[in-house]
Amino acid sequence: MVLPELAARLNCTEYKNWVKAGHCLLLLRSCLQGFVGREVLSFHRSLLAATPGLGPRATCRGGSRCSPRARQFQPQCQVCAEWKREILRHHVNRNGDVHWGNCRPGRWPSDAWEVAKAFMPRGLTDKRGPEECDAVALLSFINSCDHFVVDRKKVIEVIKCRNEIMHSSEMKVSSTWLQDFQVKIQNFLNEFRNIPEIVAVYSRIEQLLTSDWTVHIPEEDWPDGCENEAGSYLSVSQVNEIELELLKEKLQEMYLQAETHEVLTEEISNQLEMVKEFLRNNEDLRNGLTEDIQKLDSLCLHHQKLDSEDPGRQSPERKA
Repeated sequence: MVLPELAARLNCTEYKNWVKAGHCLLLLRSCLQGFVGREVLSFHRSLLAATPGLGPRATCRGGSRCSPRARQFQPQCQVCAEWKREILRHHVNRNGDVHWGNCRPGRWPSDAWEVAKAFMPRGLTDKRGPEECDAVALLSFINSCDHFVVDRKKVIEVIKCRNEIMHSSEMKVSSTWLQDFQVKIQNFLNEFRNIPEIVAVYSRIEQLLTSDWTVHIPEEDWPDGCENEAGSYLSVSQVNEIELELLKEKLQEMYLQAETHEVLTEEISNQLEMVKEFLRNNEDLRNGLTEDIQKLDSLCLHHQKLDSEDPGRQSPERKA
């Protein structure tokens, strides 16, 4: 039968809106992964064609001394210094935040993906390709690299919406917000009318955002799930999977904020407590997030201990 927790959640319009918006981001991610993967290789080839001396035969001579940290990178060899200059030459935010800590500079001559990560948000050091990234990482690459000829305002609008979804403490958005999101994501998708896999997801996103998911108690032989006005169908397990993926991404975002001190430990702890309270009332989701909660809990406790020992250490670098 339909889980009562799921029925209660989806009968809350604002939570349902939050899940639908998040589902759109998951669909967007899936349709961007292949496209971005191809463009990463194309961009790297164009860099090597313009500067052949930076190709696979170029070798980092700095070793561990050429290891970046967060947004700081002072190359200790000529190859890495030239690669840094070349990356900045194509970086839209060349005078702003560049998360060099994502990268392994010694691999830049031969690994296109390591170059691409310089155009993405922090926290991607261990990601091995676009298939391991969330939507905001792929959107940030498109926005930050001048290889892409797009209306960047449209990209930024979708990134802002994604951040609002992830930073919603109650995991709720209004119907008005959802309508605005639909316009912004469709404006973005219209920039890629010549990319078949992106065009293909356009109608799916439109249908999703205009549908009214309802939880029903099916007949004895029917599968449990959610229907919309057009009769499209998501099973209980599919809805749960979407919810879990969104909550995992939210917790990961909170972890990175805490780890990099972008947000005060107390604020993260308060947000975490709200997630815990939500999960206490939704056992079907709680079991799939235990490890993520424990990881963030441990980090918050560690920071709280350090803060109590040195009250002046908290100085979060808030990002616009």
